[in-house]
Amino acid sequence: MKPFAIDRTNGICAALLIFIGAFFALQSLGLEIGTAFRMGPGYFPLVLAIVLILLGAAILVQAVRFESEPIGYIAWRGMLFILPAPIFFGLTVRGLGFIPSIFLTALIASFGSGRMKPLTALVLSAGLTLFAFVVFNYALGLPFRRFGPWLPLSL
Repeated sequence: MKPFAIDRTNGICAALLIFIGAFFALQSLGLEIGTAFRMGPGYFPLVLAIVLILLGAAILVQAVRFESEPIGYIAWRGMLFILPAPIFFGLTVRGLGFIPSIFLTALIASFGSGRMKPLTALVLSAGLTLFAFVVFNYALGLPFRRFGPWLPLSL
């Protein structure tokens, strides 16, 4: 019989998820919860907190049952390019407009991979911009400014 051991990496991740979920569950109990049909301001945070706790419990079970591989190389390049990209979009979509913001966001995020070539990134960004424009403007009919006030060509 194998001695009781918890995989340290997954155990720490599980404890963190459970702690964060419990914290937000306690915070949301101070708000009106409501019902599933008439949700109060605390309903959605409570549901998300419960999901976090359940995910943490599932990871904790895996940490007890299986030993994982040690954490290796951290993809710093991906974190430096991919994580700030949606923040950039949120900060510039009103000023630049939808089309330039989508294009630049995709361009920034595409360099998260070390294998991405500049021409490929430009083509990928243009394709994604065209796809997003067609879907959000024509298919869904969402009203948005294509080009913002920061640019001289406000169409």
